[in-house]
Amino acid sequence: MNIRFLTIEDYDAAYSLWKISTGINLRTLDDSETGIRKFLERNPNTCFAAEENDELAGTILGGNDGRRGYIYHIAVKASFRNRGIGRSLIESVENAFIREGINKVAMISVKTNIGGNRFLRACGYPIREDIVYRNKNLNTENT
Repeated sequence: MNIRFLTIEDYDAAYSLWKISTGINLRTLDDSETGIRKFLERNPNTCFAAEENDELAGTILGGNDGRRGYIYHIAVKASFRNRGIGRSLIESVENAFIREGINKVAMISVKTNIGGNRFLRACGYPIREDIVYRNKNLNTENT
């Protein structure tokens, strides 16, 4: 298993993985090739791919605002699960954030993603009961 930086050349395989992954809600603009290219250009050192035998096995997108790190689109193909790939991707992005001077990381997970939430809890990401998450779509084309 090889963990390396995710590049725009991985887009088609990554998007295919995200489409079949529980808990990843894709957005038409944000997750388009243009949207992901923009994200990767802004965060070149905190997005990773796991591959084996030239096959994309998993992804993780990490970004930050200079103060906090945020994780998006952590996914591992079903045929590669339970082999430590997800944990290796989490560790890769956490270490990248540390190198960039980021001291805290956050992510959002949908409640119905039981397996994903169990995995995140095992990786040290507890549920925050003291906050209310809100968001607003600023572009109606980004469905």
